[in-house]
Amino acid sequence: MRTTSRLSDRARELDSADPLAGMREKFLGHDDAGVPAYLDGNSLGRPLAATLDRLNEFVRNQWGGRLIRGWDEGWLALPRQIGDELGLQVLGAAPGQCIVADSTTVLLYKLARAAVAAGGDRTEIVLDRDNFPTDRYVMEGIAAECGLTLRWVGADYDGGVRPESVAAAVGPQTSLVVLSHVAYRSGFIADVPAITELVHRTGGRVLWDLCHSAGSVPAELDAWNVDYAAGCSYKYLNGGPGAPAWAYVAARHQNDFNQPIRGWLGAGDPFGMGRDFVPAPGIQRVVSGTPPILGMLAMQDMIALISEAGMDAVREKSVQLTSFAVQAFDEVLAPLGAVLASPRDPSQRGSHITVDHPAFKDVTARLWEQGIIPDYRNPNGIRLGLSPLSTSFAETWTGIEAMAADLRAGS
Repeated sequence: MRTTSRLSDRARELDSADPLAGMREKFLGHDDAGVPAYLDGNSLGRPLAATLDRLNEFVRNQWGGRLIRGWDEGWLALPRQIGDELGLQVLGAAPGQCIVADSTTVLLYKLARAAVAAGGDRTEIVLDRDNFPTDRYVMEGIAAECGLTLRWVGADYDGGVRPESVAAAVGPQTSLVVLSHVAYRSGFIADVPAITELVHRTGGRVLWDLCHSAGSVPAELDAWNVDYAAGCSYKYLNGGPGAPAWAYVAARHQNDFNQPIRGWLGAGDPFGMGRDFVPAPGIQRVVSGTPPILGMLAMQDMIALISEAGMDAVREKSVQLTSFAVQAFDEVLAPLGAVLASPRDPSQRGSHITVDHPAFKDVTARLWEQGIIPDYRNPNGIRLGLSPLSTSFAETWTGIEAMAADLRAGS
């Protein structure tokens, strides 16, 4: 009881001292007594209250009022405009290199397929076995389609891919390396600049998946000399269920970007309805079909909120949240047989931690019934996704305390 009281007091102290605490009130449901702890922002972020107004205005006045005229009055430019703002505020990317389109799966295919086409006679794709299934499945498909060989890199269970492991796998036949900035299970932060540089020394290119980092961990895609990147927008970017993904193609690679899914809006003159496909200049050539306007609107509100807070402050809050969660794990979960499956060094950790225990599949179901919502990942892990602008220290403790109480009750 003394530990519980002390950690509860510590959570309240951290919330009181948090300069970003007021941001939480901007999210719908933050005060919902039926959900005392939402710890799954790394899977689906809470909606912002401002998004209600934005969507209502769009449906009533733009879609309902302007009808098809809206395409000529700004809708077609939104994917590039939002992409540029995302690049500026979150990704460290100069204008003209980011665009919103498609799903993460489709963009991973497009970027990887264009990259291996630009790689000439090189025959290998390098990736890690612990990457998110979609990344692995897409690359397996491209390898089969193009007659390429997959070379697999190992990763520590509670860590991720390190430069030395990549160095051992790449060589003169490396066309493309596909990795995640933040590992989806462990939360490990990869050394993007070091890995990118060593791959470039072999003549290969790198595609980075930023699904579990964009909006919570700062990125400097231009400064890191990244070739390609993609990520979703419904996690820390709070775009909503199924919101479209975004792609980054470095300016130096845009001229040789051979679009594998040719659609009319990736053409240079889409309304010319030409007989042959002539790609659009710049980042526009990544696009295929009609952009999902409704699905990308909510991103604007979160990007604006991140801009107001500043990515450095967002990252500082993220480090504090996960550090508190690790402290609480050590004191109330580790004695019950739980195992931390994430890095202890906060500089190597994104905005979620994973805790393993054989009972956690059933524990998660019972927690959800109480409105305490973490994320379960096979074989036996609970991920605690701590979204910096919407998650409090108090609800983090509420969730961890409930996990411990359930384990004690079942022991």
